[in-house]
Amino acid sequence: MTTKKGIEVSIAVADAAKLARVEVVAAYPITPQTHIVEHLSEIVANGELEAKYINVESEHSAMSACCGASAAGARTFTSTSAQGLELMHEILFIASGMRLPIVMATVNRALSSPLSIWGDQSDVMAARDTGWIMLFCENGQECVDTTIMAFKIAEDRRVLLPVMVNLDGFSLSHVIEPIVLPSQEDVDAFLPPYSPLYTLHPDKPVTMGAYAMPELYTEAKFAQETAIQNSKVVVDEILEEFGKKSGRPYKAVETYNNDGNDFAFIALGSICENIKTCIDDLKSEGREAGLIQLRLFRPFPEDDFVKAIQGKKRLAIIERAMPGGASYGPLYNEIATLIHTHGLNIVTEDYICGLGGRDVQPEELKNVFATSPQKGKNITVIGVRE
Repeated sequence: MTTKKGIEVSIAVADAAKLARVEVVAAYPITPQTHIVEHLSEIVANGELEAKYINVESEHSAMSACCGASAAGARTFTSTSAQGLELMHEILFIASGMRLPIVMATVNRALSSPLSIWGDQSDVMAARDTGWIMLFCENGQECVDTTIMAFKIAEDRRVLLPVMVNLDGFSLSHVIEPIVLPSQEDVDAFLPPYSPLYTLHPDKPVTMGAYAMPELYTEAKFAQETAIQNSKVVVDEILEEFGKKSGRPYKAVETYNNDGNDFAFIALGSICENIKTCIDDLKSEGREAGLIQLRLFRPFPEDDFVKAIQGKKRLAIIERAMPGGASYGPLYNEIATLIHTHGLNIVTEDYICGLGGRDVQPEELKNVFATSPQKGKNITVIGVRE
């Protein structure tokens, strides 16, 4: 049986990790993800989950502990946000390079300075090329389902890579939504116990994370890159399997009102709900726009995305992170490269919005649709007061 109840999304993510029967949680609190690991600590302390909860002094130590636990063969989970993710940055590469199937819920938050505890996607975009599989959630139900699926993706022997589940801070993490929590029996049927390929054990010593001479380093990184590129097949399989079992279908690239339209928004995360409201408003006025929503960001779902943009004349890329000195934002650069590579003639525009938790209203998104592209302008920051 499954139950549906109103629940804070962060608490639901912790419950999803419990349902996945995680064996080690190593974490350090940081707003706005604290409720996830706080609730998990209560679950472990109350004896509801047979797991080791490791209190550490920083996020760098949290990810280091997760690497050790995963290397020893434990199903491992953590969560962080913003500066916490950046403090982990060194160890993110180690986790992926050692092919450790850690799952981390990243509650996306603005980076300091200036100090902000509110949501945007600056943190994850700064970590986008660390070798982690990255999934983005639109609502609370997706957060629960994606957390459960993430373990199966990460632990598949064709993958063996860490997975980051991204959810927007506050606008998603702290809201209460009606969410279906699967039964333990259903999760157990979907997600078998973790069976590691190799483990650190004193009785059977193995070397992990060894020093690589120049003669070996390139081959090791090539094997890692091949694995993450090939993981798209596994992601698709698991999304489809979960959809069939739960009745909630998922795809790496989702579309909304996208057929037969010249124009489409492109976005990640909870802002897609705002865009859908905008599209519905436009439709009621006799105007048509579509949405191409990237649920999977790493590996980038190139074939699915190119298929979704066929026939489009104009794309508005909606980003929640500044380019940091680049000509365009990180999502735009990804998309523009593909459009050029595939020889497509599509006008592309880059819009930055929702920084530091600022609201993005459907009316502002309607203005994006109505505004003619401006030649020579790299990015437009929505709502900025000049």
